[in-house]
Amino acid sequence: MTSHLSGTCAPTDSQRAWPAARIAEARAVIADVAHHSDHLVRLACNVLSAHGETEAERRDARALLFVIEARCPARHRRAHRADHDDAPEVRR
Repeated sequence: MTSHLSGTCAPTDSQRAWPAARIAEARAVIADVAHHSDHLVRLACNVLSAHGETEAERRDARALLFVIEARCPARHRRAHRADHDDAPEVRR
């Protein structure tokens, strides 16, 4: 994979196709949002908000992420706390 002459690593076809495949998967999840879990929709929104082709696609993904997180904020805080142990506890 590494060229000894140039010192650079040229991406293969499969490496170039991988991000496009993940973006296509994220779009498919968003297109059928009613049949996917909030967690999967959240992942798809994160992918599209970072790697969407247009500003409108990225903005729409951020808006849907906002709606998903507002729908069940306690679940999001619990998941976020598991990732970041220094987050404050949620009391019920």
